[in-house]
Amino acid sequence: MAEATSGSLEYTPTWVVAFICFIIVLLSLLAERGLHHLGKCLKRRQQDALFEALQKLKEELMLLGFISLMLTVSQAAIRHICVPPALVNNMFPCKKPLEKHDAPKSSHSVIINARHLLSTGESPDHCAAKGQVPLVSVEALHQLHIFIFVLAVFHVIFCASTMVLGGARIQQWKHWEDWFKKRPSQKGTTRRGHAHAHAHELFSANHEFFEMHAGGFWRRSVVISWLRSFFKQFYGSVTKSEYIALRQAFIMSHCRTNPSFDFHKYMLRTLEIDFKKVVSISWYLWLFVVVFLLLNVGGWNTYFWLSFLPLILLLMVGAKLEYIISSLALDVSEKRNRAEEAVITPSDELFWFHRPGIVLQLIHFILFQNSFEIAFFFWILFTYGIHSCIMEKLGFLIPRLVMGVLVQVLCSYSTLPLYALVTQMGSKFKKGIFDNVVQSTLEGWLEDTRNKGESTSEAHRIEMQPTTPESYNVQVMESENP
Repeated sequence: MAEATSGSLEYTPTWVVAFICFIIVLLSLLAERGLHHLGKCLKRRQQDALFEALQKLKEELMLLGFISLMLTVSQAAIRHICVPPALVNNMFPCKKPLEKHDAPKSSHSVIINARHLLSTGESPDHCAAKGQVPLVSVEALHQLHIFIFVLAVFHVIFCASTMVLGGARIQQWKHWEDWFKKRPSQKGTTRRGHAHAHAHELFSANHEFFEMHAGGFWRRSVVISWLRSFFKQFYGSVTKSEYIALRQAFIMSHCRTNPSFDFHKYMLRTLEIDFKKVVSISWYLWLFVVVFLLLNVGGWNTYFWLSFLPLILLLMVGAKLEYIISSLALDVSEKRNRAEEAVITPSDELFWFHRPGIVLQLIHFILFQNSFEIAFFFWILFTYGIHSCIMEKLGFLIPRLVMGVLVQVLCSYSTLPLYALVTQMGSKFKKGIFDNVVQSTLEGWLEDTRNKGESTSEAHRIEMQPTTPESYNVQVMESENP
């Protein structure tokens, strides 16, 4: 009894309490100020999409804080929940040790020794008096608390690193954009010569694109096209000819009167907007966490088999995106055979269920599942050690880590850049087609329209069916330069 009271706050030196409180408050303020200054920096650089992603990250941190508070406040109540021993005598993360017949133990002691993760420590007296055991121990709650925090941190790190590496990969295409937009500035014969050379290079790039995807009978085969698309994602996922062809298709479909539209900048802007969705942890992802923890039964090697899931999905997404590029080229080839206008026509029908947004949802799940695998590994490593029974055998562990690294690298340097380019081939353009000034103008226009008492349906029509993006750019330029 004396030992218990000496460990309570009543018998803790005040300077220790004040010091710990000061450290906690200091670290919290430093984190809050750091995020605040980061947000101001993004605003100053007009990185509105990344600023919104930062706001989403703050919401996730607030959710983690609420989960932490709930676990801390309710741990005493949860510890006093008693259940029959048979209810918690199966589905262990580690295999149950064999009982010795010559040394019988009570049902309570057997369960405590077998559960490892879920019930370390002695049960409260009131559970033992009822012939029952506690549902979960305080130590298990604390370890679960740490795992949730580690999972969220790894997810944010993995998403941020993927977006940074993928953005760096897309940045390498900038010289293709500059090459396409360059126009001969000289006069007279020199200018005509440069214009002819530029047109010849453009023709050669288009010819290379169609020869690569639609040249020859064997390339028109669906099976061969899928196989080629599968392997192409590992080397040169996007070539110069593909970038130029898809850029022309986008311009002709959405910005016909503005051929100098900066398609490369538009892609980066839409990628920043998508980052806000990817960095969040949706409700169905938390549901997957619950299912994964449920299936972590000793002897099943669940996490080894689940580690194949993100890799399989990533390869499917990459092959599908490459196949869409081939389909666009084959469609133009068929139009030529029918003597129709041979232009690339973007369409939602090229994507699964006619929804380009599904690709982003799959990438979101892939990154989360991969971060879950790596986070679980490091959590077990630092909590129980490399020799823990939950860690699985070395033959299962090494392939899991290799596949995790492979998924991260392949998604960053191949799948994400492919996604940024190919999903522009949908029937509609994305929000990122408008720059920050035009977006603010449109939002203000809609707000003024609503304030004047116009119908909601009319405001919705204006929002969903804008005129061509270049007309807004002209209006903004005229307003800035009267």
